[in-house]
Amino acid sequence: MSGSKHFTDNQFTIKEVTQNFSEWIAYFIFKWKILLLAGLLGIGLGALVSIFKKPVFIATTSFVLEDGDSGSMGQMSGLASLVGVNMGSLGGTSGLFQGDNIMELYRSDRMLDEALLSPFDENQLLIDRFIAFEKIDKKWASKVDIAAMDFSIPRENFTVSQDSVVKEVAKLVRENQLSVAKPDRKLTIIQVTVLSKDEAYAKAFNEHLVENVNKFYRETKTKKTSENLAILQSQADSVRKLLDESIGAFASATDRVPNANPLLSSATIDTRKRQVDVQATGAVYEEVVKNLEIAKVNHRNNSPLIQIIDSPRFPLERSEIRLVKGMVYGCAILGMLAIFFIYFRRLYQKHMQES
Repeated sequence: MSGSKHFTDNQFTIKEVTQNFSEWIAYFIFKWKILLLAGLLGIGLGALVSIFKKPVFIATTSFVLEDGDSGSMGQMSGLASLVGVNMGSLGGTSGLFQGDNIMELYRSDRMLDEALLSPFDENQLLIDRFIAFEKIDKKWASKVDIAAMDFSIPRENFTVSQDSVVKEVAKLVRENQLSVAKPDRKLTIIQVTVLSKDEAYAKAFNEHLVENVNKFYRETKTKKTSENLAILQSQADSVRKLLDESIGAFASATDRVPNANPLLSSATIDTRKRQVDVQATGAVYEEVVKNLEIAKVNHRNNSPLIQIIDSPRFPLERSEIRLVKGMVYGCAILGMLAIFFIYFRRLYQKHMQES
């Protein structure tokens, strides 16, 4: 019974809730001067932020990525096995860059470094442009003299300080400016976005990064098949040279004994040897050429398709806080902070009075 009574005593009726709410509304109205002052201050701060905050430009490249036709290669492998050709040694790098690996490639230090060290114009690199508008040289003046560094020299001639600066700048770009994502996980469309307050830099960096990564992707994806193709081509050329020499030797041997006596077999021994050489070399050449043609088809099918859909164009999309929007947000934020301050201040006063 005592427990039931305690539970009943702690119930809130609708009348009590309404009365309590009305008291709070009346109290906030009583403090209208504070709320008005906070709102005006918020409007002023929002206007200042919208005026002095620089807009952020958005450079986006979207492209569709399709790997080599593995289905066709599976069919070709089955057909090739019927004639005794093993396609396993001619295969590509089907397991390379599967899934989201190419997206991580965009965030790698190597790709970001290459993009930063690409030319922005005839007199400036992209890293120089970034350091200039972000004022990195002044921020890091106590640690390193960036103004004395020349990033246009070959990378292998960089000092430890230069490598450190490039690495830190790449880290800033990766954390604050770069975004690589798929709009839909079911699709093969990838979007590469660069955010920057420098419109020209955002466009140039985006273009260089996409170009470098896609080029590296193509070369790496087809590296194994390219090497196999080069080896088979070299073998085919060598065997063809031997075949030509064997044919020439057979013709010379035949010319030396044009009308051999059929009763004297020893006179035709050299001619028969040369004929066997021609037949054996011809059989080897036929097999090598067969493998070479299959390798060529494999190389073409293994080459990925990277088709640019949209690329950044001037004027770039910009993200900024407009004047009216900034004033409204400022008023709302400071108004809410003022309400919370008044609310908790009164609760604290009631608590002190009751204690």
